[in-house]
Amino acid sequence: MPKYGFVELFKHKEKICKVSKHSPDEILEILYELIRHIDFFDENTISVNALQSAWELVKDIDPKDMLFVALTLEMNGLLWTGDVKLRKGLENKGFDLIFTPN
Repeated sequence: MPKYGFVELFKHKEKICKVSKHSPDEILEILYELIRHIDFFDENTISVNALQSAWELVKDIDPKDMLFVALTLEMNGLLWTGDVKLRKGLENKGFDLIFTPN
């Protein structure tokens, strides 16, 4: 995950509390356990080609998701997202590196 993802996790902490019905302290413990198992990548290590390709894919969907898509391209990985607008927009552009849990 790009380092920016760390910020995103905590930015949405209140929403996570509301949806999950966990207390803020419980969510902090859960987030701590989660981030212990995530490798965070420095965005500066993502190639210009991956950044440019990601920008072309997300610029008219949600520009804030560029780093996540760029890292997916850079690592030849799968993008795991619950953002339906992003997923459908990317799929409409032929982007198929999306993780879909069964």
